Amino acid sequence: MPKLSDLLELVTGQPDEPLMRYALAMEYKNLGQPEQAAETFRELIRRSPSYVPTYLMLAQTLLGMGLPDEARTVIERGIEVAEKAGDAHTASELRDLL
Repeated sequence: MPKLSDLLELVTGQPDEPLMRYALAMEYKNLGQPEQAAETFRELIRRSPSYVPTYLMLAQTLLGMGLPDEARTVIERGIEVAEKAGDAHTASELRDLL
């Protein structure tokens, strides 16, 4: 697994590559930096709104931060995006989280 500095470099070099930004957000989350993780997930949604896994991870992060209203908004949008993408599994996970 790449280190945080490696991921930051990769995202800088490929700012529109969703997998790299997702990996960076997950690394922040794993390092116990939920605010930075949430902001990175938000930026990923701005850049790649159809990248389905982001919605579940951002919602979980927001709930952990005590932000249920924002999490609900993310979950509801994520369900729409997942259904449009044909990702029934993630849509179901998001419904369960709701």
